[in-house]
Amino acid sequence: MNKRIFLSVLALAAWPVWAEDVADSVAPEGQTALGQVSLPELAQAQAAKDAGRPVEAEDWMVVAAHPEAVATGAKVLRAGGTAADAMVAVQAVLGLVEPQSSGLGGGAFLVWYDGASGEVTTLDGRETASLSATPRLLQDEAGEPLGFFEAVVGGLSVGVPGTPKLMEEAQARWGRQDWTGLFEDAIRLAEDGFTVSPRMAESVARDAARLKVHPDTAAYFLPDGAPVTAGTRLANPAYAKSLRVLAKEGSAPFYTGEIAEGIVEAVQGAIRPGALGSVDLALYEVKERPAVCVPYRGFDVCGMGPPSSGALAVGQALGILSPYDMTGLGPENPITWRLIGDATRLAFADRGRYVADSDFVPVPVEGMLERRYVTDRAELLKSMRALETVEPGEPEFDHALNWADDEDRAAPSTSHISIVDAYGNVLSMTTTIENGFGSRVMANGYLLNNELTDFSFRSHRGGVPVANRVEPGKRPRSSMAPTIVFWKGEPVLAVGSPGGSRIIPYVLTTIIAYIDWQMDVQAAVSLPHMVNRFGVYDLEEGRVSEAMKQELEALGYQTNMRALNSGLHAISLEGGLRGGADPRREGLAFGE
Repeated sequence: MNKRIFLSVLALAAWPVWAEDVADSVAPEGQTALGQVSLPELAQAQAAKDAGRPVEAEDWMVVAAHPEAVATGAKVLRAGGTAADAMVAVQAVLGLVEPQSSGLGGGAFLVWYDGASGEVTTLDGRETASLSATPRLLQDEAGEPLGFFEAVVGGLSVGVPGTPKLMEEAQARWGRQDWTGLFEDAIRLAEDGFTVSPRMAESVARDAARLKVHPDTAAYFLPDGAPVTAGTRLANPAYAKSLRVLAKEGSAPFYTGEIAEGIVEAVQGAIRPGALGSVDLALYEVKERPAVCVPYRGFDVCGMGPPSSGALAVGQALGILSPYDMTGLGPENPITWRLIGDATRLAFADRGRYVADSDFVPVPVEGMLERRYVTDRAELLKSMRALETVEPGEPEFDHALNWADDEDRAAPSTSHISIVDAYGNVLSMTTTIENGFGSRVMANGYLLNNELTDFSFRSHRGGVPVANRVEPGKRPRSSMAPTIVFWKGEPVLAVGSPGGSRIIPYVLTTIIAYIDWQMDVQAAVSLPHMVNRFGVYDLEEGRVSEAMKQELEALGYQTNMRALNSGLHAISLEGGLRGGADPRREGLAFGE
């Protein structure tokens, strides 16, 4: 690969109070954090992020959304654990310290590269609809779609959680350490308390009105009726109890035992009750799916296939952009963003019509990525202006393509974990409870997802069924895009992000920045966001210049300046390990 070119990107604001929070919660009384990772080490990782530099390491690395979770994962890796071992420990802590984004009540997609065999495996831990669900689940009595939060808040939106079983499945396949010990730090933090971060406190304050509707949720996040504040020490004994059960008995009690009963009671007893029952939990299984891999400039970009639309949409957009000189155009050229924006729009058009749970709907995966098809779609970008209209294409397929277009309602939340271990294994996992704070319903000390609102609220359009409609036992379409990029069979980049359906352009742009613009991973994840999914160009407020806004408008786009809060976490593996953590969130990269 050509010599890496550093692009200077101004880091977003650091939080001076946060250093004190980390010192207090990670290493009480000045002890070495978690017995393994010292405060100076974490401070160095934070300093690198604040300065816009990647964190460098030789043997292993973890990048996750909270310093506590990073420190826990680093402890596991430093002790000889695998990326799968570290993921379990990281997820257990994230569910406590970043509960608005992911946890035991949600689901995840995992992409794994095995350092010994060279194989790529993808595991689907996506939530499922109840067997009693119908295509009209998210509609009112007149058959009209419910309002988004009307559907989200309460038991109606809760699908069967997949995260506990995915954690167990991954660790059983690829772990080396004792399962029970992986939960020790999360249990300690839950029992003794952790320091509420500024991000969590701000999230609680913004959502206080909805958090009030469930008594357990209100009691935890709004003690004495007021939102928890940054710097507060918060304990969660109910979560500690659930983790002890998980550590001792594995995931089984979450699907057939006492924990499962707590989930069912919470869902059926919530505002706008759901029909999720014991049999739905008992039947849940993690599924191994074929990886979706696409070529791009000699690299192979691999990710999660349906029910995720992530790898398909990223892959289609890369294929459409392949004929264009993205390197020569560079990241500051409005023509670059015209091409990326319209390539993304074309991919989203196909996504909205064709992509759903492939166990229920035949999805034209090969046809959507077939070289001739994406080349034909690329021809549409030869216009010198924004595409006036974007329609789904007709990829080659041996099934009917008669589906109605879906409408996207996915809201930004979620979390991403990237890990490389000392054995050459690479893990990229995106994990979620969907909307911030999910359904707002709490059970057993953790929030339950609102994943069913990722289904289409409409079952048909003009008498034609929507592929992503609700069906019994079906998994809703996702935008999560955990990705591993390869060069000549060797992994060179692990990346992913939260952000609802904007995950796809976030990950797409990061890959382009790494491959075409030869940026280091910290520069790539720090790039200002410019996102176009459906015609209007969303530009990151405070990061994108007025000049770029005007130039995109001159090309025919409507623009919208707004906050675009990704959470990109990436590790490059070329010539050593380098980690980048999104400056928009509290995460860190750490390794040695």
